Amino acid sequence: MELEALKAYASHPLDHEVRVIAIAGSRCYQIQLLDEEGEAHVISRRGKPMLFRTLDDIYLELKRHGIQRAYLVHQDAHDEVIGRATHYQAPLTSRMPLVF
Repeated sequence: MELEALKAYASHPLDHEVRVIAIAGSRCYQIQLLDEEGEAHVISRRGKPMLFRTLDDIYLELKRHGIQRAYLVHQDAHDEVIGRATHYQAPLTSRMPLVF
């Protein structure tokens, strides 16, 4: 999903969830949008997934597009590789709310 499409979702904050993905072993963050059907879309620019070096960069980009709330999610690929259930899918213990 292209970055410009975030503005359309900003007017309906209850129909979707914006996630800031922190990937274990990486110092970069990505923005992911979970739509009303539960499908996850990584935000991209010109067809390439966007990577951000700091949370401040993400805050500025989301605020610029009218998003005021997101959840920080830490993903660890090790769980998926060995076949263990991912712990970041549990809604109450895996996400840290971000408000800006």
